[in-house]
Amino acid sequence: MEVTGTMSTIIDVENFGKRYRRLDVISNVSVTVQRGEIHGLIGPDGSGKSSLLKAIAGVLDFEHGIIRVFGQRVNSEEEAERIKGRIGFMPQGLGQNLYAELSVEENIDFFARLRMVAPADLETRKTRLLEMTHLERFRERPMKHLSGGMKQKLGLVCSLIHQPELIILDEPTTGVDPVSRRDFWVILSQLLEEYGTTAIVSTAYMDEASRFHRVSLMYKGEMLAQGKPQEIRALVSGTVVVVKASSQIEAFAILKSQYLQVQPIGHHLRVFVGKQNSEQAESAVKGSLSHLEIAECYSLRPELEDVLVTLLIDRNEHKNVGSGPVFKTMGRKNGKRNGPAIVARDLVQNFGAFRAVDHLSFEVSQGEIFGLLGANGAGKTTAIKMLTGILPSSSGNGQVAGVDMQKAAQTIKSRVGYMSQAFSLYEDLSALENLKLYGGIYGLSGTGLKERIEQTLALTGLQGYESEMTQGLPMGVRQRLALSCALLHRPSILFLDEPTSGVDPLGRRRFWEILFQLSREEGVSILVTTHYMNEAEHCDHLVLMYAGRSVADETPAGMKLALRKEAGELLELTVDRPVRVLEVLEENGLSDAAIFGNCIHLLTKNIGDTVLKIRFLLESNNLSLHKVDEIPISMEDVFVHRVMALEKHASQRQQA
Repeated sequence: MEVTGTMSTIIDVENFGKRYRRLDVISNVSVTVQRGEIHGLIGPDGSGKSSLLKAIAGVLDFEHGIIRVFGQRVNSEEEAERIKGRIGFMPQGLGQNLYAELSVEENIDFFARLRMVAPADLETRKTRLLEMTHLERFRERPMKHLSGGMKQKLGLVCSLIHQPELIILDEPTTGVDPVSRRDFWVILSQLLEEYGTTAIVSTAYMDEASRFHRVSLMYKGEMLAQGKPQEIRALVSGTVVVVKASSQIEAFAILKSQYLQVQPIGHHLRVFVGKQNSEQAESAVKGSLSHLEIAECYSLRPELEDVLVTLLIDRNEHKNVGSGPVFKTMGRKNGKRNGPAIVARDLVQNFGAFRAVDHLSFEVSQGEIFGLLGANGAGKTTAIKMLTGILPSSSGNGQVAGVDMQKAAQTIKSRVGYMSQAFSLYEDLSALENLKLYGGIYGLSGTGLKERIEQTLALTGLQGYESEMTQGLPMGVRQRLALSCALLHRPSILFLDEPTSGVDPLGRRRFWEILFQLSREEGVSILVTTHYMNEAEHCDHLVLMYAGRSVADETPAGMKLALRKEAGELLELTVDRPVRVLEVLEENGLSDAAIFGNCIHLLTKNIGDTVLKIRFLLESNNLSLHKVDEIPISMEDVFVHRVMALEKHASQRQQA
């Protein structure tokens, strides 16, 4: 989207530096944000995003550099006070700027009084913001009873109630489901369109980069690259090749020895081939696998994550996630069992009058990577807790590793590994001390424990980290340490609840390589939940949950095919004013349209007629359509389409 109106610099950061306990965590970072733009700070946990945003908001002291906001220096508390009334700041964490016991409306009113909003203005603004965020019917609900996405929307409303010229949002979509994330971006686009608001937003989701006007890629306190999304993408040339071979394990080993970016995606492999066009790249990959039968081979445009990973590899950062042999067998001797690894039959979980899981049924095959997808509050974590014996079910039954979950919880625990959503290791212990502690919990000791620690460290690429304190480890390394602890007793089944949240792209790719090995070579069955929709592609099978129920049970490819049959192909429209374009399309019956940065995504069964209709509608409303592309349907498209259709149906039933 081209930003309209008079441009001026709202934020100007020069050579910013921040130190914690004599350690420089950010060094010589510079960035500018122009009036009316949405600027993205993108990077994993520990990259320095939060420290930079806090300093810009005037709530964090710093040692080096100059920060100007609205032309005013904010290098001291006194200087920062002069511009705080013109800023809205939303800190990191679900609902961190809210009060749990207050209702939605009470939280808004409190912040309005704090910001000295006139009563006459409050009602108008409150009504409009509640309408934009779809929180109108939840005015009386206590904040503590909101879902994660609703908390973030309320936090945004409270940050906006005084109509700031600049909003500073620190990871507002982390831990939020894709539907709420998409709503969040629509709200930001509307603010820009209606009020000319300027925003600087941090995120760990690389797939959100294309939604910004300009982006700054940060890593370990340094600025890797800055510019428009298309400019960042142009920094690295190459092609992504997706291939399906007769032996996935053998093909992976071959390609991994030749290319630095190879990802197992379900039963396919995704390979980034640098500096080659699609024809050359496909030919090169096929040539490498000439002795194998190739079932599929096609090419795609590289994503921004491919660019970031390439930049990190150029800096030798890939050594931080293990550069040795990918596969090292754990020598698990449990052997494969007959029948499914996990069976859930009509599982129900009630918390008082609230039903968190509603007659949920599914099966996980031996050696399968199985994904549970769902919005915040869909019941995924509750389902895992029932299956692992942590939480008794209200009704229904299930089997895990051939054992009835209701009658043999202790036996199940000895056969499964479990990584909870929250980091569960002891931060004041070293990596090795945590492993020894968990080994003791599982009844391991002596030579047996030592051997298993060596095996898991080799598998997860953690050699060299043994003596380091857990609290000082990077997020990706901490998550691999948590996985190592869950693997010590050689479980036949793994339960992983949001295992890669906040982990950088290299760390996430390494994590999924480990899961691939465990599944394909060790025969371990894996049940995983995730908010990264591109990670859903890694799963062999998926169940989509909504309001505690299973609403789709298929492979990722099957879900995308079903959406294509139901709603058609996916178009990407490049436009100048996406908010206004969206309004026009929706007013004229194209209700499947959604804002995606400076583009509109739209599902249609008749591409030719739809494009003609769109051109006519936009020309009639003096709106520009620069380009139309047909793009692949993603799992995010599947998720959002399904959930929004279900929410629409539920709303219609309530109104009937």
